[in-house]
Amino acid sequence: MSRRIVAILNQKGGVGKTTTAVNLCHALARIGQRIAVIDLDPQCHLSVSLGVRSNNRPGVDEAMLGGANLDGCAVQARENLWLIPPGPRLQEIEQLSQGETHRGDLLAIALANSLTEIDSVFIDCPPSSGILVANALMAADEILIPMTSDYLALQGLSHLMGTLLKFEAALNKHYLLRLVMSRYVPTRRLSQDVLRTLGEYFSGKILATPIRETAFLAECPSFGKTIFEYRPGCRSARDFNALARDFLSGTVI
Repeated sequence: MSRRIVAILNQKGGVGKTTTAVNLCHALARIGQRIAVIDLDPQCHLSVSLGVRSNNRPGVDEAMLGGANLDGCAVQARENLWLIPPGPRLQEIEQLSQGETHRGDLLAIALANSLTEIDSVFIDCPPSSGILVANALMAADEILIPMTSDYLALQGLSHLMGTLLKFEAALNKHYLLRLVMSRYVPTRRLSQDVLRTLGEYFSGKILATPIRETAFLAECPSFGKTIFEYRPGCRSARDFNALARDFLSGTVI
């Protein structure tokens, strides 16, 4: 099976995007998948969540701006899990002038001949719609959208889908689209209503396992641990194990 390149994307903040990236990637690594995750957010939240202090460490910035090989930028964060940190120059990419050539395909070029032994590359995108996200969309073949159970998240999803359709038309490609319910509260009626609404519009595109809300998920990053290290027996850990299986098998609702 060929390498999968997945952009984890939602332009709305607070939807559990980085939480999903960190814990899904570790869940996949724990079952033997060789996973690389690119921290494409200058705020470094994904790196911090994995316990990697990367402020001055060269990373994807040098691959995109200086032609460095991504393999040389990778940090082994866990067994079977490699992190490509953002690097101190990543925010410079957002400041490239409109006349700059190849400003949108810098990441695709960097990935072309690197990380070739990896099963899946995940790109944790910033909560914006700038040049960094454009690079992720040009490089990726799959889009994974974390969603929370509130109506503002539904409004944000509508805007995001418009962006994806524009990219598909411009690039003449069709993304494999998957949604994942994060911060889900099964006893809350609003959560049930939002999931039902999503099912009406995105039938067959929602990964089958929702990630139930727990305080442990919010606490993990301050310790630089994933949920499997911080509270391995909790329900969110079980959910992420199931979500990893859904991702590999394509189990959707």
